[in-house]
Amino acid sequence: MSYAQNLWLYFVLLFGIIIVPGMDMFFVIANALSGGWPRGLAAVLGINLGGIWHTLFGAFFVGALTQLAPQLITAILLASAAYMCWVGWSLVNSAITVGEIGAAPKRSVASAFTQGFVTCVLNPKAYMFVLAVYPSFIRPQFGAVWAQALAMGALTLVTQFTIYGGLGAAAAKSRALLTGHPQVTIRIGRACGLVFFAVAALTVWHALTA
Repeated sequence: MSYAQNLWLYFVLLFGIIIVPGMDMFFVIANALSGGWPRGLAAVLGINLGGIWHTLFGAFFVGALTQLAPQLITAILLASAAYMCWVGWSLVNSAITVGEIGAAPKRSVASAFTQGFVTCVLNPKAYMFVLAVYPSFIRPQFGAVWAQALAMGALTLVTQFTIYGGLGAAAAKSRALLTGHPQVTIRIGRACGLVFFAVAALTVWHALTA
C-alpha cells in the first residue's frame, strides 16, 4: 500500500466517525440552532482546536510506542483491529439521526468556542479512535512520525470543519434541511461501517506479517 492510499483509507475511516451524529455534532448544531451561524462557527473552531489536541496525543502515543515498546506493536494492532470491528458493527447497526437535537442554552460566541474545545477534548470516542487508528496508519516506511501525524491532523481538521461547518450553516438557516432526510445519515454510517471491517482485516494482516 502506498502512502497516498494509506492516507485515503484514513480519510474514509475519519469521515465515517465524524459523519455519524455524536457529542461534537450535537453541540455544533444546537449552538447554530439557538445562536445562529456565528455561534455555530465558534463551536466548530473550538472542536477544531480539540482536533489538534487529539493529533498531538496520537503522535506522542505512536512515537513513544515505537521507541519504548516496539514489541507491543503487534498486540496494539490486533487490539486496534478488534476495536475497528466493534465500531464497524456499531455503524452497520446504527440508526442515529439529527432529528432530536434541541437548542443549546444561550451563551456568548467565546463561550461556544471554549465549550466546543472542551467537548471535543473530553470526547472518549475521539481518544479511542486515535489509540486504535493511529498505530495502524503511522508506519516507519512512510517517514517521520511527526510528518505523518501532521498530515493526518490536517485531514482531521478539514473534514471536521467541512462536515460540522456545513451542518452548522444548515441548522442556522433551516432545521428542516437536517431533519428532512434521516435515511441519508443512516446509510452513510452503515456504508462506512463496512469499510471499518475491511480496514480491521488489513490491520490484522499487517500485524501478523510486519
